[in-house]
Amino acid sequence: MVQIIDYSPDLQPHFEKINKEWVEKYFSLEPFDIEQLLNPQEVILNKGGVILFAKEGEEIIGTVGLSKSDEGIFEMVKMAVIPKAQGKKVGQLLASSILEKARSMGARKVVLYSNSKLETALNIYRKFGFRDITPECGKYGRCDVKMEIDL
Repeated sequence: MVQIIDYSPDLQPHFEKINKEWVEKYFSLEPFDIEQLLNPQEVILNKGGVILFAKEGEEIIGTVGLSKSDEGIFEMVKMAVIPKAQGKKVGQLLASSILEKARSMGARKVVLYSNSKLETALNIYRKFGFRDITPECGKYGRCDVKMEIDL
């Protein structure tokens, strides 16, 4: 059974490892990645965001974050699932949980940035009601897709 748990400082290494593995599988780490992964407390949590983890037994198998962009607007960041747990709807559970958390925090909109070659992730986002919008130029090097959902 998979549980969703909140971030605690002892989970930072899992947040870093899980995200580094998927980013480096498809892309390369950008400065914003390194900053978020090494300093999630300062970069995400202290600015009004949240990080959740998927845990199966004693193993952390996935993670997702919510970074505050503006009043009522959050960016969904760093959603990743370890390879052996992929295909088991962990990504859907994380997406559902982070959107529920966003609503409870008073969010009216959640945006995300992705890449067109990550078809499985894009399908999950669309399943939850995210719609494609035009990305602004140069926000993130690897991102050619921007999506949003009104809550």
